[in-house]
Amino acid sequence: MHRAPLIMVCTCEIAGQVRGKAFPASELPARMTSGVGWVPSMTMISALGPTADTPFGLTGELILVPDPATEVQVEFGDDGEPEHFFLGDLRETDGTPWSCCPRDFARRAIAALQHEARLQVLAAFEHEFTYTGIEARGGAAFSLDAFRRQGAFGAMLVAAMTQAGLQPDSFLPEYGPRQFEVTVAPARGLRAADQAVITREMVRATAHRLNSRALLTPAPEPNDTGNGVHVHLSLLGPDGAPALPDPAGRFGLSPAGRSFAAGILDHQAALVALTAPSPVSALRLRPDRIAPTHVYLADRDRGASLRLCPGLQLPGMDPRRQLNLEYRAADATASPYFALGAIVWAGLDGIRRGLDLPPHADVADMDDAARSLAGIPRLPATLDEALDRLEATEAARDWFGPVLFDAYLRHKRAELRMVAELNETALCELYAQLF
Repeated sequence: MHRAPLIMVCTCEIAGQVRGKAFPASELPARMTSGVGWVPSMTMISALGPTADTPFGLTGELILVPDPATEVQVEFGDDGEPEHFFLGDLRETDGTPWSCCPRDFARRAIAALQHEARLQVLAAFEHEFTYTGIEARGGAAFSLDAFRRQGAFGAMLVAAMTQAGLQPDSFLPEYGPRQFEVTVAPARGLRAADQAVITREMVRATAHRLNSRALLTPAPEPNDTGNGVHVHLSLLGPDGAPALPDPAGRFGLSPAGRSFAAGILDHQAALVALTAPSPVSALRLRPDRIAPTHVYLADRDRGASLRLCPGLQLPGMDPRRQLNLEYRAADATASPYFALGAIVWAGLDGIRRGLDLPPHADVADMDDAARSLAGIPRLPATLDEALDRLEATEAARDWFGPVLFDAYLRHKRAELRMVAELNETALCELYAQLF
């Protein structure tokens, strides 16, 4: 039977899921303007499926409009349909941005940083995931054996990402059982978040073509190493030159760089409500899980919630262009638009207030107990605690606007109520199905 090619236009909303509508490919020129119909309460669909709470009811009309810069068309060379989709913006019917559009949340933060501080953000997302197409073996962390046994998956994934317009940087077996990591080259502004969404979907699509799954959940099991997302950020000046480094500054950071980092640290307890925003996210942010538990900046310390990544001092390499901040308290249950937008808003708030790094930022690598004894603040132990911190953050109300702020808190608290009776094992099993 003949097939009519379909194209999907998608958004990645509060639940961290990529949702949208498909239309016949022949309609693409018209859909680039008119988009597809959308309903405000669709943004309140939980990761679990039901809409448990919504401020919008059944009223309202929106359009989801494709962004031509985000088109993905990937042929896998099998009998399956190609991946063909766009990422898009949620707009009112007159074309103006909807107050709860995820991409507009990030876009506004990026624009404010550029307008107020004359700085651009350059960012890249590292993704860890569990690939079910390989058996778990002890001692396989980072091994050639694990790389060999994953078979065609890695090569297919890199090919798919390349077709999708990404620049893959690395693919590797990671520390956990059946765990792998994929990274891409950094991109400016909103494109970095778009790349994160596309990367996740290429990981899932490739595993699907091999009759397997890629689990991006932060906690496949309660006590194993979790899957994180590390967001690398640097700043560029008006001329495109690196604005983060200053060899004479503390940590080798410029005044703007220190204030940007200090703003992230100042708000990080609230930020995890957007960057690690599921009930299982907190299971990864525990001691001895190769994940942060406390709020501090450190040089080369992978226990830090914000790590300073130094540039290579090798011939022909400019270390200023490699110096970056790595935000480590994130995972793939977060919409990349809310994660990147929130980090940028927090950094800009640090610049606005002229913040400098707190004294504990100089603390060397310590174990969890020593960090607590040193007075270093802990990250929230639960999503509920993180949401309380977010709600108490006055600056965040301005970042969101009143409608989105209310919607986000309602959405996440409704999700918590839906899983309140589940133990940790059941939670992990559920979110492994969802992510």
